[in-house]
Amino acid sequence: MRRPVLLWPFLAGLAALLALPARTAVAQGAAQGMAQAAPAAPEVRLPEFEAGLAGGGGWLPDYPAAGQNHFRGIAVPYLIYRGEVLRADDQGVRGRVLRGERLGLDLSFSGAFPSSSDDNRARRGMPDLDWQGEVGPALRLTLWRDRAHPRRVNLELPVRAVFSSDLSSVSYRGLVLSPELAFEDREIGFPGARLRIGLGPIFATARLHRYFYDVAPQYALPDRPAYRSEGGYLGTRLQFSYRVPITERISFVGGGRVENFAGAANDRSPLHRQDWNGTVALGFAWSLYRSERLVASSADPFD
Repeated sequence: MRRPVLLWPFLAGLAALLALPARTAVAQGAAQGMAQAAPAAPEVRLPEFEAGLAGGGGWLPDYPAAGQNHFRGIAVPYLIYRGEVLRADDQGVRGRVLRGERLGLDLSFSGAFPSSSDDNRARRGMPDLDWQGEVGPALRLTLWRDRAHPRRVNLELPVRAVFSSDLSSVSYRGLVLSPELAFEDREIGFPGARLRIGLGPIFATARLHRYFYDVAPQYALPDRPAYRSEGGYLGTRLQFSYRVPITERISFVGGGRVENFAGAANDRSPLHRQDWNGTVALGFAWSLYRSERLVASSADPFD
């Protein structure tokens, strides 16, 4: 039987935050140069390719508005590519068509591991939740930026298509929109450390809500009546992460998330068990390979 390992609140942070390479002394010097408002920052050269291992674990809810949490863990390989137009790094996969200081357009990802109904009381006897993946564009608008210190406030607008798979077929599950107001600080506490705090609502089409909250008549029980979901508001989340580079190749990250589902479109579903979910997680990244070829990179710590 599959062990449910949900990464709804965890996979994107693991891919984006744990894969962040430690900044070299040259890069750190460039960031310090920003504080001095130097007219011309020195060129930063970084490996064109990096590959390594990222992993972590945490105490995570089984699904949005679930009544149970479980400890989950994962270890995955990662690849960083620093191309002129296409990049895959700590900020996701980016087609750098828009890369202005105020406006950016990236490709964002998220997802969830399969969840077995045998380990969740609310879903007992129901079909398991399959592997889930999300992909779509994300528009970033920088609302404020400190010129003397590498920190900023962004409005991020990701729209992602959601798919599920049992590894034999793929099903489309709808769209999710999760605008977020995010604060980032790249030099807080330790050189190269990164703090990120984000707050925002989540909206989804009816197909995704149905995947989580529908109860078909054949699965109805006295304490779990049949239910048909509708699209709309899913919830609001407050999340934070703090990453610290230990060496040029090893870094650690800790984070958490608080989500509120009161007033959600399907809070009457028998699978909506509680209005609050909480998550805590710890992880690491270990860079195992760096290409000898170096490429020029902006001294901007957010590039």
